[in-house]
Amino acid sequence: MRGTLGRPATLGHGRVGRACSALAASRPRRGALAVRASASAPQRSSLIPDTLQGLEEDAEYKEYLAALAASGQQAQTREERRKRQRSLDALGAPDFIATCKANGVAPLRRDPARILQLNIGLYCNQACSHCHVESSPLRKAEQASRATVDRVLSLLRAERAKPGGGGVATLDITGGAPELNENFRYLVEQASPLGVEIIDRCNLTVLLEPGQEDTVAFLAKHKVRVLASLPCYSEGNVDAQRGRGVFDRSIAALKALNAAGYGVPGSGLTLDLIYNPGGAFLAPSQAKLEPAYRSELGSVYGISFSSLLALNNMPIKRFADWLLRNGKMEEYMGLLVNAFNPSAGAALMCRDTVSIRWDGVLYDCDFNQQMDLAMTAGIQTQSVNSQSSGDEVPSGSSRPLTIWDIEDLDTLTSRPIRYDNHCYGCTAGSGSSCQGAVA
Repeated sequence: MRGTLGRPATLGHGRVGRACSALAASRPRRGALAVRASASAPQRSSLIPDTLQGLEEDAEYKEYLAALAASGQQAQTREERRKRQRSLDALGAPDFIATCKANGVAPLRRDPARILQLNIGLYCNQACSHCHVESSPLRKAEQASRATVDRVLSLLRAERAKPGGGGVATLDITGGAPELNENFRYLVEQASPLGVEIIDRCNLTVLLEPGQEDTVAFLAKHKVRVLASLPCYSEGNVDAQRGRGVFDRSIAALKALNAAGYGVPGSGLTLDLIYNPGGAFLAPSQAKLEPAYRSELGSVYGISFSSLLALNNMPIKRFADWLLRNGKMEEYMGLLVNAFNPSAGAALMCRDTVSIRWDGVLYDCDFNQQMDLAMTAGIQTQSVNSQSSGDEVPSGSSRPLTIWDIEDLDTLTSRPIRYDNHCYGCTAGSGSSCQGAVA
């Protein structure tokens, strides 16, 4: 690995203990400030009213909503991108694709699909400060319909009918809180006989929501792999990032999963935990952080899990807001650029993951999805960053490609991957993907 700004590459990891150090004072705040769930033993009650109250009391969130109403989501996304680019320009940092080329990373084109990832909706009982999709209880309308789910299943069945079962081995269901979509169980039930690994990206607290009493049993019945968000093993840090009382509820949910066999060796039920940094630094090594998680969760709470995935925070959406508000965008972008890892670049998830938005639009990855960088049905472009790249910018006639536009996932193979300046987040340090570190 080598940095690209003329300085030694810096991972920014520090000691592993820093990963769960007291960062509450500097935490990203928008959407996760004042959740008032009780810190006592959690009861089966909805977190949604408390989350909504927290949003109502959050001055920064109100400011964001006002700006959103004034200019619209696309304009906000473009402005966020420009601010990232200004930070890179101030650093004298090269374009992302130029960095890839300079480090011998193969051209960013799609390989045959291995993972089909569906963002089934943005509705969530939480509003976490690091959430790159900006989920909350206010996003109830943005949910995958039965028609969208059926089309995803059709593509998956077509793939599995190929000789050898095709290339796609995983159906990755994300959100929002996927379990709150009325079509979630239908999707799992229909996909289960196809012999693919099914992933549920679970925020844990949703398992304590009213109406979710049998969700753990349902997941176990279909041997769904649970990827559970737990950004730290300490109560203070989790609640600072995800809302007051969330840690207690998360521990209760983990115990319920363990009781059903999840995370228990030999059970065949996989429970992986997901770590996100609580500030402007990179995720530590998974191999170094996992023992600390096992020790703390095991000795204090009697909780076991299968493995730990460590993800970098992407400099987009809520985390980007925090970086800009605290004058840290340039510092963080410099950290990402300087920690560029060619090995991570060669294993980027966008090469073999097909990301599908709740309305059926196709993307190279979940992060591009949030930045409105859809695959296009017209010209096939790589970059939308005309300030730092000579690549063609999509024309007005180029429309987003959807799941109804393709007959087969092979159609997407060899397409150029769309990239932008946020992509540095996936190539820094050990790399980052929805499946954890890649290098």
